[in-house]
Amino acid sequence: MAFAANKMLTGLVAATFTPLTTQGEINLTEIGRYIDYLTEKQSINSIFVNGTTGESVSLSVAERKTLAEEWCQKAKGKMDQVIVHVGCMSLKDSQELARHAAQIGANGIAVIAPSYFKPSTADALRTFLHHVSSVAPALPFYYYHIPALTGVDVPLSDVLENIEELIPSFRGVKFTGCDLTEFGQCVSHSRPHWSVLYGIDEQLLAGLAMGAHGAVGSTYNYLGSHVHKLMSAFEKGDLIKARAIQFKIQELLSYAKKLGFDLGVNKQLMNDVSGLCLGPPRSPLMPCPHARALSIKQKYQSLFPEN
Repeated sequence: MAFAANKMLTGLVAATFTPLTTQGEINLTEIGRYIDYLTEKQSINSIFVNGTTGESVSLSVAERKTLAEEWCQKAKGKMDQVIVHVGCMSLKDSQELARHAAQIGANGIAVIAPSYFKPSTADALRTFLHHVSSVAPALPFYYYHIPALTGVDVPLSDVLENIEELIPSFRGVKFTGCDLTEFGQCVSHSRPHWSVLYGIDEQLLAGLAMGAHGAVGSTYNYLGSHVHKLMSAFEKGDLIKARAIQFKIQELLSYAKKLGFDLGVNKQLMNDVSGLCLGPPRSPLMPCPHARALSIKQKYQSLFPEN
């Protein structure tokens, strides 16, 4: 594939939504248009597919394979990196998806902790991650830390301690948590070739101040162009401009949360802003009520009128 080989994952990474039909089936026809929208309208050159935003836990292994293959194929020559999330409750399913990701030319794989039978210690979690990474040893491997959803909140510093001895392909963390002390320790103890990516969109500026190498998030699908300006301002030391953009993002998401902001609402906002037809979420998530979608879209347009 035309992707960069073993290039560090930095900058903005969009956590993609999974296009579905109104009947809840995967819709591959939108993926090409989706990638063009991200690259041309939002200046996004890397994506994280089949993750939380992509409703991975509501998809079958076969569906996730089909989607991963389509994302990689359509991104060829257009994007720098496609990271495929392969985490599952079943180790065997995770391994199957990891092997497949290597076969289709993904640039890396990421894994969440199992959340039903949970690893209770750092050693248990490291062992699970090792078993997944071992079947695709040539692929950069990322741990996806999202304790609010997995319920697995073992100290990340313990998980990362000497992790390359067990997982030589380990290349970083997607840190989706609000504990900036833990995040700072993660950055502080990271290796030079690791990417530590922050995953709370409304706190990105704080993550950058703590040393994040980039960010993975759902709102970058439709706010990417603005967040690039935030990151550029931060790099230039213009904190007033960076804060102004961050505060707008916080205002949008705070407004949406008061109305009830979940993945279905987020996906509908992406539909409305982008003009893509990504469909509703899959059950048990519910479609966004029309009035709520309209109200959040109007708030978005008031804050970001140029879009």
